[in-house]
Amino acid sequence: MAKKGDGRKGTFSFLRLPIAKQYVWPESRRKWFLIGLAGCLIVLGYFTVDRFFGKSSFVSNGPLSSFHAGFEKDCSACHQAGKSVTNEKCSACHELVGDKLGVYTFSAHYVYRSGDPKRAKGTHHEIPCFACHTEHVGRNNQITKVNDSNCVTCHEFESFNQKHPQFAFVAKKIPDDQNLDFPHILHVREIMTRKKLSDIEKACMNCHIPQPDGKAFQPISFDQNCDACHLSSTDKTPPLPERDPANPNVPGVMTLEAVQQSNEPGTRWAFFVSPSEFQKRGGGLVKSPVYHEDPWIMENLKRIRKILYPDQGLADLLQTSGLAGQDSSAQSADIYREAVQKLKDYEIELRGHPERAVQDDLNKIDQLIKTVERRLKDPSVSIDPAVFLKQPKLNPALSKEQAEAWKNLALDLTEPCRKCHTVSDSSILRVQSDQRALHRAEFSHRAHILQKRCLDCHVSIPIAEQLKATGTVDPSKDNAAIQNIPGIENCQTCHSADKVSNRCVTCHEFHPNKDRSNLLLYMD
Repeated sequence: MAKKGDGRKGTFSFLRLPIAKQYVWPESRRKWFLIGLAGCLIVLGYFTVDRFFGKSSFVSNGPLSSFHAGFEKDCSACHQAGKSVTNEKCSACHELVGDKLGVYTFSAHYVYRSGDPKRAKGTHHEIPCFACHTEHVGRNNQITKVNDSNCVTCHEFESFNQKHPQFAFVAKKIPDDQNLDFPHILHVREIMTRKKLSDIEKACMNCHIPQPDGKAFQPISFDQNCDACHLSSTDKTPPLPERDPANPNVPGVMTLEAVQQSNEPGTRWAFFVSPSEFQKRGGGLVKSPVYHEDPWIMENLKRIRKILYPDQGLADLLQTSGLAGQDSSAQSADIYREAVQKLKDYEIELRGHPERAVQDDLNKIDQLIKTVERRLKDPSVSIDPAVFLKQPKLNPALSKEQAEAWKNLALDLTEPCRKCHTVSDSSILRVQSDQRALHRAEFSHRAHILQKRCLDCHVSIPIAEQLKATGTVDPSKDNAAIQNIPGIENCQTCHSADKVSNRCVTCHEFHPNKDRSNLLLYMD
């Protein structure tokens, strides 16, 4: 180290480094600062132009689909600051107005396909709308075409042609509506003969009438599909014994005059029926002609049931009994509507009675009807038809012989009806007019008829093979209980990964159609 006073700077080492003789000024950074500022202004200018005059493509993940293209310049329409897209934002446009259940909510999916309103609450599976409906993928993106990967997170199935479960009616061997005696081959043969047809499928279309959109078929109706051949002017009842008021336990039917004199609710029709339709023949009363849902037959059948099964209660408000087919939820609502309409008819007839007690009861019935109608309109209310479907208990006051005599009278009374209908416990069993078999999937005939003929898929009943056969067809091969619908194997011949679409959304809807007014009518 240098000594003090020798004129040299002090050092801490013998290592000699160059030492500047004056202060060193650092290089100016102004240029780089100006360059950075210019860059920021350029980026800010781009954002400004892109925001107000462009499509915000710089900050956006990509163009919106055509469904939401109108919101492309207004991010706040879907996004919230610092948050992702919320279901509430989607509901602002997509939710049904005034809908209590919320058919476009995730939880409503469970109700729509299960039919259980108790499942309308959120679950641990709850996910936001955008998780399935992916945006910012381009104008041609079909946002409603959800990928299978979204579905299989909850449903443990693979693609349609790989481990998809068999259709329920095939797997569980669920029969079609059995309350009708209907052989297809006999009817096809008859229609082809009458109309001089050579094409079998044209004969099928005589009854299976497509709906305007071509997706499904109209419900079968007697007036539209059966009236031309069945219950003509020659149809009549066998001679039936008349009921003797002095011997109420002796089986017999009420005459038209007796029904008129009873003046009971639901008998107003008796004043509009011609007495010439009733004749005395073979020691009994004959009704000719017989109509479909003939009011005289239905009235007498109801009175016979009251004698045999006096505790049926509300079941007397129905024309038929029991349920038909698989879609019990829809039928439950129909049963209630039928009962409500019958009560309204009774109410109209009884309004002419001035008795105070009658009018008080009518006011109570009117309030009851309004309550039931409100419940029917509320999709979150479970509809239980049990009050109309009670197992009838035989009148203990009747002997075994008397009960059999009344039951035989019911069979004789409904002889013209039993050519097609099933009668049990002195009641005509309900028939399912809706022809749907696939309740968890949506099937469009219109999309398939261009590639396939009807009999290419509907092969469970050998119509083409047996059409020219002589004699009757084996009932096991042709009866109303046969589900003449193909199983999944038939569909898989076309729907596969390398052919027609086999995605979940091809056949399954997550959300119910918003045009459907009553959600429970379309549940499984």
